[in-house]
Amino acid sequence: MLLCSNFVFAAPDKLSWLNWSQLPILPPTSDQNESFGVAGPFAGIHNDALIIAGGANFAKPYDQAQKTWHDDIFVLEKNSKNWQPAGKLNNPIAYGASVSTKYGLLCLGGNDANQTFDDVFLLKWDSKNKKIEKVDLPSLPLPCSNMAAAAIDDVIYVAGGQRTTSPFSAMKNLWSLDLSMIISGGSANWKQLPVWPGEQRAFNITASQHNGKEYCIYVIGGRYQKSPEDSNTITLNDVYEFSPSKYKAGQSPWKKCSDSPVTINAVSSIDVGQSHILIFGAAVSPDSADSNDKGCFSRDVLAYHTITDSFTSIGKMPLSQVTTTAVKWGNNIVIPSGEICPRIRTPQIWQAELVKKSTVFGKINFFALIIYLTGMLVVGVYFMRRNKSTDDFFRGGKRVPSWVAGLSIFATLLSSITFIAIPAKVYCTDWTFLAINLIGIPIAPFILICVVPHFIKIDATSAYEYLEKRFNIAVRLFAAFSFILFHIARMAIVMFLPALALSAMTNMSVNTCILLTGVLTVIYCAMGGLEAVAWTDAVQSLVLLGGAGLCLFIMLHGLNGGISEFISVASANAKFHTINWDWSSTSLYTSAFWVMIVGGIGQNLVPYVSDQAIVQRYMSVSSAKKVKDSFITSIVAGLFATLLFFCIGTALYVFYKQNPQDLDPSFQNDAIFPLFITSKLPAGIAGIVVAGIFAAAQSTVSGSIHSISTVVVTDVFKRFSLLKTEKAYLNLARLCVLLFGILGTALALLFASADIKSIWESFMSVLGLFGGSMCGLFLLGIFTKRIGGTAAIMGAFIGAAVLFWVNNYTKTYLVLYASIGIASCFISGYLISFIFPQKQKDLSQVVLHQETSK
Repeated sequence: MLLCSNFVFAAPDKLSWLNWSQLPILPPTSDQNESFGVAGPFAGIHNDALIIAGGANFAKPYDQAQKTWHDDIFVLEKNSKNWQPAGKLNNPIAYGASVSTKYGLLCLGGNDANQTFDDVFLLKWDSKNKKIEKVDLPSLPLPCSNMAAAAIDDVIYVAGGQRTTSPFSAMKNLWSLDLSMIISGGSANWKQLPVWPGEQRAFNITASQHNGKEYCIYVIGGRYQKSPEDSNTITLNDVYEFSPSKYKAGQSPWKKCSDSPVTINAVSSIDVGQSHILIFGAAVSPDSADSNDKGCFSRDVLAYHTITDSFTSIGKMPLSQVTTTAVKWGNNIVIPSGEICPRIRTPQIWQAELVKKSTVFGKINFFALIIYLTGMLVVGVYFMRRNKSTDDFFRGGKRVPSWVAGLSIFATLLSSITFIAIPAKVYCTDWTFLAINLIGIPIAPFILICVVPHFIKIDATSAYEYLEKRFNIAVRLFAAFSFILFHIARMAIVMFLPALALSAMTNMSVNTCILLTGVLTVIYCAMGGLEAVAWTDAVQSLVLLGGAGLCLFIMLHGLNGGISEFISVASANAKFHTINWDWSSTSLYTSAFWVMIVGGIGQNLVPYVSDQAIVQRYMSVSSAKKVKDSFITSIVAGLFATLLFFCIGTALYVFYKQNPQDLDPSFQNDAIFPLFITSKLPAGIAGIVVAGIFAAAQSTVSGSIHSISTVVVTDVFKRFSLLKTEKAYLNLARLCVLLFGILGTALALLFASADIKSIWESFMSVLGLFGGSMCGLFLLGIFTKRIGGTAAIMGAFIGAAVLFWVNNYTKTYLVLYASIGIASCFISGYLISFIFPQKQKDLSQVVLHQETSK
C-alpha cells in the first residue's frame, strides 16, 4: 500500500537556520565622543580575539557631517564584556579587505578621502601582553579598495575593487599570495591570475568553499560605473567559480555558475559547513528593505550551495548591516558594525549560531528497526546448535548454499561505505568512480581460473595456509597479522558511518549508535558462527538493496518532472560524466580514467585474492562448481548495487537542486543520504531504510570479526598446537569474536572524533596501505616459481615502505594505493629472488600450471 500511495514531501518550515545574539557594542573612536560604529573596517579573528581596525563614519547630524576615516584598533577577547583599545594603524583607512588567518588578521588595501592604498599587513594579537603587533607584507600589484578577499589554506586571493577613489575605476583582477612561504622565512610576491569572463566590479563578494571536488574561489555580484559620461550604476548578480587545480593543470580555471536571484553588492559573506556560502544583506523578500530601527537595507540572509549551484533564503539579520566583513569566531558568525542606512553606521555587533533542526524518528520507525535487529539475533540462536567443531564455526561445515555464500561475499564487500558514502560521493561529483566497480567484471574470470583453485586444492580454512605451503611460516604470519590490522581499522570505519547516519536520524548520540552496532553483531557472530554470518549477510543484502531501491523510487517520484527531469537536470549538469580523459603529467593526482582503471584493478584484486573474509566464503560451499556460482552471484549483486547507488547519488543532487531550502547549512556532505532519509521518507519506510544501514554495517563488521577469529585460531593457535582439544579451539574462537568485537567498537569510538572530508577516500587509503602487499604475496606465489620465502617477505616489506612513502610524500590519488602496493611488492620480490632464489621444493599444488620446481 505504501508503494502505491502518492508521496508528498512536507513543506519546509519557516524556522530560521540562524540564532542571533548581541555582543558588546563597539566603543567610540578616539576622536569622537559618541559611538557611531564604522563602515568598511578591517575585521577578523586572531588568537581567539575579535579585532576591528579602521573604518569610516559620519557623525551627527548625519545629513550634514563630512565622512571621517579612522585609525583605531579595538580588540574583544572571548567571553569578555569590554572592548580593549589596542593602538592605531599607520594612518586612517577604510574599505579594504581582511582575512582571518592563523598568522594574524590580514589587512589589504583600502582608501581614505584622497587616495587608495596598496598596503598589506598582518595584525597579530598578543594575548599575554595584550597588544597588537603589525607585520608588513608584500604590497598589492595595484592600489585597491572596495574589493573582497578569501583564503584556501595559506593562499590568499583578492578579486575586484577600485584602483582609485573614483567610482569609475572598478577592476577585473584576481591576485594570489602564498602566506606560508613568507612566514617560513622565504619570499613570495603577488601573482596575477586569469580573470573571470564577466564584467569588471567592485563591492563584490569573494569567498572560498568546497564544491564537492575541491576548494574553489567564488566571485559573486558587485557593481560598477562605466564612465563619467555614463554614470549609471550597474549592479550584478552573476557568479563565477575559480578552480585552483585546473589553473595548475593549465586548463581554463573559470566556470560560470547560476546567477543569484537578486543583485548583490557591498554585503558580507562567509563559508559555513562543507558546501554553503552565506550572504548577509541580499534582498530576496518583499519586506527586505526596512525603514525603521532595523536599518534601511535588506536583512535577508541568502545561502548559496556550491554543489547544487543553487540559492535559497535561510533567515534574516536583526539589523541590516552592510559594508562590513562577516567573521567566523569558533562556531559562531560575527557581523561587526557596518552601515545600516545611507550615511548611518551602527556600533552593534551581532553573532549568529547555526541552528540544527531536530528530527523525530518516531515509534513506527523504531518498531521496524527493532523487528530487524531481533531477527538477526534469532538467526544467531538458530545456528548456534549446529556448531560442534571449528570446521562448523569457521566454514559452516561446508553446508552454506552457493547463492547465500555469494550474497555474503557481496554484503561483506558492500558495507555502509557503499550505502552512505558512494551516494554522497556521486552527489558531490559525478560517475567518474564507476569504473572502479565495473572493472571487477573483466577481472572475475582471472580470479576464478587463476586464484580460487589453489584454495580449493589445499582445502584451506585460512587463506594464509596457502602462503606457508608456497613459501614459509614467516610469510604466512606476516600476511595474517597484516590482515588483522586491516580489518580492525575497517571495522572502525564501517561502524562509524552508520552511527553518523543513525545519529542524524534519531536523538541517539554517535557513540550510542556505534555501541549498538558493535554489541549486536558480536552476539550473533559468537553464537552462530559462519553459518549465522552468511545467512544474516544474505538477509541483510536483501534488506539493504530493498531499502535503497525504495529510496530511489521515492526520490524520483518526488521530483518535479519525475524521471525525465532527473535525466534532464543530471545531464545538463554533467552528473553522468564517467570518463576523465586526462593524460597529463599531473593526471596521477586526479580521477583520470586510467587512474580509475589501474586503481580499480588493485581495489578488486585485494579482497578477492587475499582477504580471509572473502576466501572463507569460497570454502563454505561443498564443491568447486558452487564456489564458481557463489562468485558469479556476488559479481551480479555488486553490479546491480553499483548502478543503484550511483543513481541514488545523482537523484540526491537533482532533488536538492530543486529543493535547496531543505539543505542543512551545517551538515557534512557525507550525511546527505541520511539527511534525505530522516526528513523525507514516510514513517515505517524510514525504519526499513535505517535497518538497511544497520545491515550494511553489520554484514561487514560480522565478516571482519569472524575472519579475524579464524585467522587467530587457525594461523596461530592451531598452527603451533597451543591447545589440546577441538572444544578448546571452538571456545577460543568464540572468545576471539568477543575480544576483537570489543576492540573494533572501541576504535570506532575514537574514529568518530576524526575530521574526515570523504569517508570513502579514507577507506580507500586504508585498503591500499594494509592490503597491497598481502595481495602481492599471493600473486608472487601463484605466478612465479623462482621466488622463495626470503624474497617474498622482503618484497612485502618493500611494498609497504613504498606505499608509506607514496602516502606521505606524494600527491598520488588514493585510488591507486592498492595497485601501487601490489606492483611494488611483486616487482621487488621478483628482483630479489635473483639473489635469494626458491630452494628445491614441490610446488605442484601451489603454482599455476607448474608441476615441480627443479
